[in-house]
Amino acid sequence: MLAQSLRPARQTLFRAARQQNAVMGRRTFIAPTAIRQADIVQDMYLRELKGYKPPQIKASDADAHVQKFTAPKPPPSPEETDIANELKAYESQQVEVEGQSSEGGA
Repeated sequence: MLAQSLRPARQTLFRAARQQNAVMGRRTFIAPTAIRQADIVQDMYLRELKGYKPPQIKASDADAHVQKFTAPKPPPSPEETDIANELKAYESQQVEVEGQSSEGGA
């Protein structure tokens, strides 16, 4: 008896669900037209992109941003006479050893 009383309730729930799906289907059918209206901005943007022409690049445009290359000066060569004098001064120096005094002795 309980099963027989639930059967009509199932059928009414099924009908209500089907009607609700039909209403939802209509709403989704209408929604794309509202989204299509938003494409006006996109169409304007694409039209402007297609119409854009970049300015022509000239060879002289880079002159203001690039420095001219100049080779560095070569280093001056050491003078041979100074090296000879320094070598003589080094050879004439007395050798200093730690622990030894330069005086006569202890």
